[in-house]
Amino acid sequence: MKPFLILQLRPEDEAADEEFNSFLAKGGLSEDEVHRIRLDKRDLPGGLVLADYSGVIVGGGPGCVSDAPEDKTPQEAKIEAEILGLMPRITEGDVPFMGCCYGLGILAHHLGGEVSKARYGEAIGGVDCTLSEEGAADPLFDGLPRTFRALVGHKEAVQDLPPGAVHLAAAESCPFQMIRYGQNVYATQFHPEADGDSFATRIRIYRNKGYFHPDEADSLTEACLAEEITVPERVLKNFVNRYRSG
Repeated sequence: MKPFLILQLRPEDEAADEEFNSFLAKGGLSEDEVHRIRLDKRDLPGGLVLADYSGVIVGGGPGCVSDAPEDKTPQEAKIEAEILGLMPRITEGDVPFMGCCYGLGILAHHLGGEVSKARYGEAIGGVDCTLSEEGAADPLFDGLPRTFRALVGHKEAVQDLPPGAVHLAAAESCPFQMIRYGQNVYATQFHPEADGDSFATRIRIYRNKGYFHPDEADSLTEACLAEEITVPERVLKNFVNRYRSG
């Protein structure tokens, strides 16, 4: 099979490694089935050929696409420019793509949708997601329930469905939990790779990044560890299984 291209946007080593290992574990992938690139450490190869990959998976990160340019660090601006520069080839070629959390903001922004902090930011924790009719019919939700728990935590959010996108899943706190563009380009606001242990690690790493008051870290960790999260990882695994043959 062709490998999957995993692009990571997190500049913290421990967070990036935890996320990468979660993509492997929850996606049912081995390290020899992926090509990992951390965009904080290197540029995308100039001769990158997307047809050489089964699909592209983009992780989350502490950046916000809606932040003003002067509020972004040089590293955040570089990471954002790299991934946004790839999106025209993804959407025009309908290349299999799974963007997770920040990846949804990137896709929506590229499509001309509004991404901002005006509404729909979600505190760290679990939420109830519900599939739309289109979501229930989508191959990535084959055999899965219409409602499920997922872990979220984000400052910005998609404000309206981007032009040309299909709405797949919603939550009361944030209506755009998963969208699709074309037939193969997906993005989630929830984290399909994460479980309570993943979030416990991220809460510790990002406790001073403005997602929550630092004094709430212990209670948030306890709440996340108590969540039973099963469906999101099956969405990720369905994506991998659908496209791993290339």
